[in-house]
Amino acid sequence: PREAEPGRKEPLSVKKLRIVLFALCSSTEQAAEHFRNPPPRHQRPPPRGKYLSLEAEEKLAEWVLTQREQQLPVNEETLFQKATKIGRSLEGGFKISYEWAVRFMLRHHLSTHTRRGVAHPLPKEIQGNAGAFIEFVQRQIHTQALPPAMIAAVDEISLFLDLEILGSDDRKENALQTVGNGEPWCDLVLTVLADGSVLPALVISRGPLPSPAAVPDSVLLESNESGYGDDEIMELWAARVWRKHTECQRGSKGMLVLDCHRTHLSEEVLAVLSAAGTLPAVIPAGCSSRIQPLDVCIKRSVKNFLQKKWKERAKELADSGCDSGTLLQLLLGWLGEALEVLRDSPDLVHRSFLVASVLPGPDGDAGSPRRNGDVQEELIASLEEQLKLGKNRDSPGKFPRNDDPAADPEILHRLFEGESETESFYGFEEADLELMEI
Repeated sequence: PREAEPGRKEPLSVKKLRIVLFALCSSTEQAAEHFRNPPPRHQRPPPRGKYLSLEAEEKLAEWVLTQREQQLPVNEETLFQKATKIGRSLEGGFKISYEWAVRFMLRHHLSTHTRRGVAHPLPKEIQGNAGAFIEFVQRQIHTQALPPAMIAAVDEISLFLDLEILGSDDRKENALQTVGNGEPWCDLVLTVLADGSVLPALVISRGPLPSPAAVPDSVLLESNESGYGDDEIMELWAARVWRKHTECQRGSKGMLVLDCHRTHLSEEVLAVLSAAGTLPAVIPAGCSSRIQPLDVCIKRSVKNFLQKKWKERAKELADSGCDSGTLLQLLLGWLGEALEVLRDSPDLVHRSFLVASVLPGPDGDAGSPRRNGDVQEELIASLEEQLKLGKNRDSPGKFPRNDDPAADPEILHRLFEGESETESFYGFEEADLELMEI
């Protein structure tokens, strides 16, 4: 490639911008996978009109955060569709481009790689909601003198199994996903306490059970082939996990922090919470990544751990005609391993409540955003190290994995600003890039 003039930055090509956008929306590893074999694309219409106003961008950023909370897809297609919808109200049409999309993701700190999310403010409107929620929760904890063993965070991880990929010649590693639109294959309901304890995880399976099912001590299993509604999942959790825990706490009042999406609190759930003297504290939409203790570092590491375990076994399992019952049995074992690591890290669990500002800090105040960001980064690194994430480097290609410094948003930022050598973009040879259809 010809030398660029000294001091002059080459703008990234559309191809490279698409890769950066994909990496910001999902992961660098998935970007490598996708662009090694990209599906055919439709030509985008030439840009016209103007970009979104800051206010409209904030609405779009809220949408991204809310989608992610529900494990719904945020990708090039859904992002551009939503941006266009929001942009329709602009006179003279709306201009969209990959460069704008990448800038938007970076400007609003929406990369999935961010390890300091709590250090960045949320979009204005929901930042206010988050502040009001934190104030309410901390006031209740203080005035009701709630013991840490009765302050809980509960959240779900849905797992989607693509049986088509499992049965085809495609890469089997992609059959198990944590993002999807359809009915999940199973749901994991995780519960942690502010004193650092971890309650048993409830696994809700919608498929046949392995027989006989070996279930780790830290896991409770419920199965029903016709599936469960959101209400039923919370009812099972309230009866099997929370009621049992509160019975041991001899009448202490408590608080339950949970998100507002899947937790339609039915009469039955409210009755269990009320009988246990537990106040539900429902996190406002779009705010979970900052104020849900499980979201701050635990859920992402558990998801990555389960996916890593699946990837290590995927090919061999699929080749031996693995059915979903066998896979469920493996999943229970993997989840048991992850929970064991969490149970051995009470300090990490306790500190995630501090970083999420659910608990006031030792000096009676929430830490500064910057300080909380430092601690979040430290907690994520510590949990990933204990779960041995990022040690497996035999993934195809030279593309950096999530734990690689090159997957850091700052690096993506610099790369995007043009400080990358043009010969080898993120481990893709120029020849590979030429193959990508545009």
